[in-house]
Amino acid sequence: MGNGVRTAKAEAGRKGFARLAGFGAATLALVLGCATPKAEAANLLELNFWLSGPNYSGNVPACDEQAALNLIAQRFGETESRFWSSDLTITQFEHLSEIAFRPWGPEYLPRRYCRGTVYTSDARKRQIYYAIVEDGGFVGASWGVQWCVVGLDREYADAPSCKMVQP
Repeated sequence: MGNGVRTAKAEAGRKGFARLAGFGAATLALVLGCATPKAEAANLLELNFWLSGPNYSGNVPACDEQAALNLIAQRFGETESRFWSSDLTITQFEHLSEIAFRPWGPEYLPRRYCRGTVYTSDARKRQIYYAIVEDGGFVGASWGVQWCVVGLDREYADAPSCKMVQP
């Protein structure tokens, strides 16, 4: 009787091992089957024909464009008044020049990097860096401006010395 019990236990152990080995082999086959890429053509819905990629025109205003300068002066005054309780404004721009245009190539968002000098209402002369960006306006509807006046970057968003607005 003892011999028959041992044989039944051994048989049950072999069956359990066979099931475990079979499960392991099936899992391995499933993993390998999913991991191997299959070269199939995309169907009509997968073609993404409506996503043609970035089509930038490169139509970015020049550094001395009055609309861009007015936007910088307006936003500078609003920022000073609203967040810093200051009546500081930009009174004059001069020595405006382009630093770079599309420095990273035509496939990136077109930016015109500029620098110049501003006079503020406290009769001080300061350096300004700004970038005019295609599709950088409200909801990407038109161009926008990113700017920084050296010495007045109080939240250090473009620190050090407005370097983050430069190419």
